[in-house]
Amino acid sequence: MRNIKPQTSQKTDSILSLIFLSISFLLISCNSSAQEQNQIITGAQRTDLYIPILQSKQNIAIVANQTSVILDSLNNPKHLVDSLLSLDLKISKVFAPEHGFRGKADAGEHITDTKDKKTGLPIISLYGSNRKPSAEQLKDIDAVVFDIQDVGVRFYTYISTLHYIMEACAEQNIPVIVLDRPNPNGHYVDGPVLELEYKSFIGMHPVPVVYGMTIGEYGRMINGENWLENELKCDLKVIPLKNYNHNSDYSLPIKPSPNLPNDTSINLYSSICFFEGTTVSCGRGTEMQFQIFGDPKLPETSFDFNFTPVPNFGSKHPKHQDQLCFGLDLREHQKLNSINLDWLIAAYKAYPDKDEFFNTFFKKLAGTEKLQVQIEIGLTASHIRDSWQFDLYTFKKIRSKYLIY
Repeated sequence: MRNIKPQTSQKTDSILSLIFLSISFLLISCNSSAQEQNQIITGAQRTDLYIPILQSKQNIAIVANQTSVILDSLNNPKHLVDSLLSLDLKISKVFAPEHGFRGKADAGEHITDTKDKKTGLPIISLYGSNRKPSAEQLKDIDAVVFDIQDVGVRFYTYISTLHYIMEACAEQNIPVIVLDRPNPNGHYVDGPVLELEYKSFIGMHPVPVVYGMTIGEYGRMINGENWLENELKCDLKVIPLKNYNHNSDYSLPIKPSPNLPNDTSINLYSSICFFEGTTVSCGRGTEMQFQIFGDPKLPETSFDFNFTPVPNFGSKHPKHQDQLCFGLDLREHQKLNSINLDWLIAAYKAYPDKDEFFNTFFKKLAGTEKLQVQIEIGLTASHIRDSWQFDLYTFKKIRSKYLIY
């Protein structure tokens, strides 16, 4: 005889199933809501804080590149310029930094003025004949919006572009709105502080190599420390990040320049870029830029990784083109929380022609002559780092005045 389940039992099971589904849906919703609450919201995404300001402006200029995007709920990017135009805001022109508006130019490549094919807007290069907008280029502009992803390293030139934008706008009494973005290297401060005799476009201010500030915070420091010419003050407004602090992990959705292709390269950049001031390759001309280094003259016995640089998307004429280089592969290295000098020192010690190792660019990168001298006389990485500490302590006191997060 079959056991027939009582109707009340079936009804109870249905109610329990419904309760289970409801609880599951509630947990999923709560989890999704929690994730949304913890998600970092960029300044560009916080349109409610800056669109009302821009609606009253007749001529707006945007400082932008390929990273200047607004992400939708599915993390699909839409360029800031396209977004603002779709809202009928009056965008007059775009200023483009190193690597250009679409981010396709090589490092250091001269960029000319052009017109954006998609929007028809004039593109004014800030990495060509002038790096500071002229009074004529800013004529009739009511506001300038700055939205560029920085990587938090002194010799990455977007902070120099910010300086010149602020200075030019201060001279013409034009307000600047910085849409803040996370600093992927914002979790530490390290390196030699720049000495002003080595001031250049790859280092304009007395800050360490890694300064631990967002680009919005850095703009506040430029103003507050009177670094603009004639101690001008820029009318600066920073649209802040939401759900961000300096220890937040942030993976950049778009590479900030052609030779920083991923999170590893961005994290290693402050350490590996010193090789740009030497004979050693940083991996330009490969698909592993700023994750490897090597040179034809380094001994294969100690540097057992090899590669051959060839022209590619990010480097038309790479160092040691078509030559077999011996070095190290750092792609699996743990995340850095300080600058690593061991690789630079090891390469110098192993290099057979020491008089050829450093070039004149190295002092500009380091912001001082001392680092080269310290390596040449054989100081250890620990002793060199000790020599930075007083200047870093002094800088951190200055930095603390301008932090938002």
